[in-house]
Amino acid sequence: MTITRQSAWSKLAVLFSFVLLGLLCLLASAEKASAHGYVSSPASRTLLCSQGTNKDCGAIQYEPQSVEGLGGFPASGPADGKLAGAAKYTELDAQTADRWKKVDMKGGTNTFTWTLTANHQTEKWDYYITKIGWDPNKPLTRDQLESKPFCTVDGGMKKPEMTVTHTCNVPTDRAGYYVILGVWEIGDTVNAFYQAIDVNLTQGGGTTTPEPEPVVLPNFPDSVWCSGHTDSSITMSWSASTASAGIKNYEVSRDGNVVGTSTGTTYTDDGLPANTAYSYTIVAVDNKGNRSAASVPVSASTLPAAVTPTPDTQAPSRPSGLKAGNVTETSAAFTWTAASDNIGVAKYEVYRDGQLLGTTAVASYSDSGLKAATAYSYTVSALDAAGNRSTASAPLTITTKAAVVTPPAATGTWDSTKVYLAGDTVTYNGIEYKAGWWTQGEKPDNSDVWKPVSASAVQTWSGAKAYNGGDQVSYEGHTYKAKWWTKGETPGKAGVWVLVA
Repeated sequence: MTITRQSAWSKLAVLFSFVLLGLLCLLASAEKASAHGYVSSPASRTLLCSQGTNKDCGAIQYEPQSVEGLGGFPASGPADGKLAGAAKYTELDAQTADRWKKVDMKGGTNTFTWTLTANHQTEKWDYYITKIGWDPNKPLTRDQLESKPFCTVDGGMKKPEMTVTHTCNVPTDRAGYYVILGVWEIGDTVNAFYQAIDVNLTQGGGTTTPEPEPVVLPNFPDSVWCSGHTDSSITMSWSASTASAGIKNYEVSRDGNVVGTSTGTTYTDDGLPANTAYSYTIVAVDNKGNRSAASVPVSASTLPAAVTPTPDTQAPSRPSGLKAGNVTETSAAFTWTAASDNIGVAKYEVYRDGQLLGTTAVASYSDSGLKAATAYSYTVSALDAAGNRSTASAPLTITTKAAVVTPPAATGTWDSTKVYLAGDTVTYNGIEYKAGWWTQGEKPDNSDVWKPVSASAVQTWSGAKAYNGGDQVSYEGHTYKAKWWTKGETPGKAGVWVLVA
């Protein structure tokens, strides 16, 4: 079994951090990335990150199976420059000639193996390779890749086995550093899994006999933590293990005794007494029955038994000291002295002329949408978490200011030296635009501050300007309409644009 060497201090730091997390059981696991699959042979960029060969990889080093993004590649999917990380793991998108460890590969017949930790109904697998003459010091984009995959495997809309092997003919017309992008298109979701493989390619010809894969026994989960607990259960989670035969399941032991197994990387141990501590270890088992060593023991405790609280029947004190703050012709703000309660005030109800306006958790409120030069009467009541309500405060009368006549918005041809305010309209290149906020010198067809007044207006497309769904632009002699908000995505190359004419 090959063991990746790491700095002793970094290993100790990682081990200490996860043992401490397990002892405190503080992780709520609110958005734990779902584990699905990765290319294990030839070793992908993410697998080499998890093994420590690739450094400074970010969170993906703990879950190489989770590079998941929008599918439908290349028509849709992650944006250019974010293909390796699926617009989710930005560290994987760093691209230079020497940033990543390369895997030696000879052109011709090669096998690609996916190790799955959660199989999905599958549409297909595609394999793309960078073009001859691509620039390895620039971000990985669709233009850097061949337009068509060199290998496609039909998934038949079925769930595959946990280990999947494909035989593909890698191009023999190129040599040196290339990136192979494997895309696993899922059939029962809109997503796909992306795996970048950095290869040092040598030219080959005809059919080559792949070298036998070395047998890699399961490694024990190098991070285990408590991801949730109640007064009768404890949920444990761990990082995924790898093995050449694929992982079958994990055995979970409590205080040295196996209490269950899991095919995923989480397990809930229930039916436990409250306020009790236990020690857990995890063992990985591959599809040939080989077992890893046990993980480092992690302690976790059930919560104390829930205590039924005494009902709260005491209402908060009456709010007092209502005082007007900022008053305009259409709004009125006011404050008051906070009420008190034996448990605590949860919120305040604010009434205008006897009608409930809304609630607030602080001792202040701002009312809007009012009529100019009009008097309004406000009262406030305090409520606690049990719903007990105080008596209403003494009323406060506020009169809004008289209306101020606003001069009409500026119109005419756009002038780069003129200052425009929100709502001002101008004409530029035959199109009428309206300003969204204060601006000066920003061209209407090249700045987000200006929006066309007419939805049918056709603007000249600019990569610096944001467009909303329905906006129309002209580009290279054609008219396109945006399906949703976009900025910097070229018409005719991005799925957000629909060709109109």
